[in-house]
Amino acid sequence: MRIRPIVLIPSLITVLGVSMAVLHSQQRSATAVESVAAAPVQADPVQRRYPAVPTDPTSTATLLAEVETALRDPTTPQQQLPDLGHQQQVIYRVLSADVPRSQLVLAALPQRWRSVAERHLAARREFLRMSRGRRPSVLPAWRIIEPEPAEQLIAHYKKAEAATGIAWEVLAAVNLVETGMGRIDGVSVANAQGPMQFLPTTWAEAGIGQGDIRDPHDAIQAAARYLVRRGGLQDIRRGLWGYNNSDYYGKAVMLYASLIEEDPSAYTGLYHWEIHFNADAGDLWLPVGYIQRTPISVQDYLRRHPSSRAPQ
Repeated sequence: MRIRPIVLIPSLITVLGVSMAVLHSQQRSATAVESVAAAPVQADPVQRRYPAVPTDPTSTATLLAEVETALRDPTTPQQQLPDLGHQQQVIYRVLSADVPRSQLVLAALPQRWRSVAERHLAARREFLRMSRGRRPSVLPAWRIIEPEPAEQLIAHYKKAEAATGIAWEVLAAVNLVETGMGRIDGVSVANAQGPMQFLPTTWAEAGIGQGDIRDPHDAIQAAARYLVRRGGLQDIRRGLWGYNNSDYYGKAVMLYASLIEEDPSAYTGLYHWEIHFNADAGDLWLPVGYIQRTPISVQDYLRRHPSSRAPQ
């Protein structure tokens, strides 16, 4: 099964929406109880800052084109990739919430990047529609950790594809939207666990879960088997509906998957996306080192960690 690239017309883009981590923060984990026993502390990101987005659409388009190019350039130094990926992510998050501004940026983008940007914006807006405008005042009980190396995760996805026929790009997209490639270490309000967010009851089904529900390799293999069981080889959207009963979810996953299939180097940017939470006080960045044993109010958190808020 392969994915056909999705080309979106401007009128469709204006009504689609998403916010990364809304799926976790608002539908699954607004009151999650995280499994870490440590005291609620956070190590602020070292020498990293919340990316700024220019207010001028032409400047934003120029920056976005430079970022997209650098993320795909094999000569870009590895140490620059985390900040480039985060910059890409924040640009799309900002534009997804402002349709008129996004249209001006799209018009100013080089043609090479226009379809890429349209699909990113459409995927984000699908999740925004899924959240129905909810912006919680409480942050979840999560721990944010470093993901496994990108090449290791890709090997897991491709092993699962070889075993089941489910495209590795789809598995990567599911891993992205479920836990940010494994950055979110926590248990959802529905008791979903691990990097692919399995319910223990689903994991226990014969032929699905094998090994450790929290292990990236084991969870990715299980996700592929589960998508097959839910009809994903015949219709991947039907399989994704079995994974999460939402058309918005399925559309967003397939948009991200189409970006990776069209250009596998697009995975580099997605891999380096950070965890953001669309709260009542704005779009908050929860960096690696965030740890809350119990939910915490947004205002209390920001008093301790003001750098998690977007620059004014």
